[in-house]
Amino acid sequence: MSVASRGVLFGVAAYVLWGLSALYWPLVEPTGPMEILALRVVWSPVAIGLLVLALGRARRVLEILRRPRDVALLTLASLLTSVNWALFIWATMNGHVVDASLGYFITPLVSVAFGVIVFRERLRPWQWAAIALAAVTVVVLTIEYGGPPWIALGLAVTFGSYGLIKKRLAVGSIEGLMVETAVLFPFALVWTVWLQASGQATFGHVSWANTLLGIGSGFVMMVPMLLFSAAATKIPLSVTGMLQYIEPIVQFLVGLLVFREPMPATRWLAFGLLWMALAVLTADGLRPRGRGRGARPPRARSARSSRTAASDVRGQEGTP
Repeated sequence: MSVASRGVLFGVAAYVLWGLSALYWPLVEPTGPMEILALRVVWSPVAIGLLVLALGRARRVLEILRRPRDVALLTLASLLTSVNWALFIWATMNGHVVDASLGYFITPLVSVAFGVIVFRERLRPWQWAAIALAAVTVVVLTIEYGGPPWIALGLAVTFGSYGLIKKRLAVGSIEGLMVETAVLFPFALVWTVWLQASGQATFGHVSWANTLLGIGSGFVMMVPMLLFSAAATKIPLSVTGMLQYIEPIVQFLVGLLVFREPMPATRWLAFGLLWMALAVLTADGLRPRGRGRGARPPRARSARSSRTAASDVRGQEGTP
């Protein structure tokens, strides 16, 4: 098997496992979403720390800690990803896995919108068409739900904002993730201890299986992260960008086939419009760009297409 083929295989495995994580969190019940999030934050530095030590990157982590700006940005990124995870865990435990998948489908389009708003990037006509289709999707879902699809929008905006911050940082993916998980560790530990002291905790009080699943909340992202790290060095970003759609597709199928979440006709219509938008954005991103007349001037930064926008984020952090 060639190096590129192994890279694709590793990448597919990573995204499939990230998508299947929607099955994990309901298994931790009766532990609630906030306690699960706290347990994840408590155990994640342990999992990532073992990886950092195994790869011999402890010195790089210490170098990041000596740069206040990077620590501040990573702290903000950690808060955003914690909100994102809280929403995702709550959604998977309350029958909204399909809505969660919608959020991660929308994320590449949010990244493009941030490119226009923050970096003043110029969109090509087909990119504007994709954004318009996404806007219609939100309108259709708002009508169908009787209000905006807050779960999907919350996931997309928090993850898109997280990616925006990570693009401004020149730190390794694993080292940055180590700092991100470590900065919130004291707060999560205090919350966990308070739950135990007040008698409100379930961790360690339900069953040995529940306790092991709680501990596993910090380790469940380690295997796909390792697989993705192995893939990222073997395949180009364009391929990684194509693979990143596997995760929300798997989540969508889990919600539809495993949890049997309802999909009325209006929601199918909305998803169809969104998938059209992503297809347009991806096709536009794959078109070759000439340097002759009509080419963009060197200073003009066009918004990244969906084939790289989300992959850049994933390459930085390993998981939402």
